[in-house]
Amino acid sequence: MSDSCAAPDQDAALPASVDIEKETVLTGTVVNGEGELVQGAYVRLLDGSGEFTAEVVTGEGGQFRFFAAPGKWTLRALSRYGDATGEVEAARGLNETKLAVSR
Repeated sequence: MSDSCAAPDQDAALPASVDIEKETVLTGTVVNGEGELVQGAYVRLLDGSGEFTAEVVTGEGGQFRFFAAPGKWTLRALSRYGDATGEVEAARGLNETKLAVSR
């Protein structure tokens, strides 16, 4: 875990206590233009109106995870390789996505 971020290790498996039948989990990876996983990217979660909700830093495997409510969300990745934005219509359960950053 990064010393500058209080978020749990993003590369760790989903805790066994999480019931994905009841939770809404937004998860994914950040990759660069060559398809390589990007460690240390900042991934921001914005709500349906574009307001900042949360931010995590990707782990060694380029992974990120947010627990959110069902609905429309925007994910924005910022990294040394560039930026990426993606939208997710999240439903209960596991919602997986990939963000490909570029300049």
